[in-house]
Amino acid sequence: MPDAPRVDRRSLAKLLESPDQSLLDLVDSLKAPVLGLYGGADQGIPNADVEKMQAALKTAKKPSEIVLYDGMPHGFHADYRPSYREAAAKDGWQRLRTWFQQNGAA
Repeated sequence: MPDAPRVDRRSLAKLLESPDQSLLDLVDSLKAPVLGLYGGADQGIPNADVEKMQAALKTAKKPSEIVLYDGMPHGFHADYRPSYREAAAKDGWQRLRTWFQQNGAA
């Protein structure tokens, strides 16, 4: 099995030190495929931001899969929280397992 992709720690550290930047600023330097599983009703991550990330990944020709679960709140996959939504969580878990298998991480 190939080595797991490594995080570009310098880029991430630079981003975290610069609050005026966003994750969109790192898209071009990504070296691993991206799976994003987002709740459509998440108050902390606007759908517009998810769509911007999806567009940036596509423009940069980075392998990715972004899923926006309609009506799901933040933490819909956390079975210990009131926001847990079983059907969406199970779907997300299966997508994650498949993603790992397809990308050499399982």
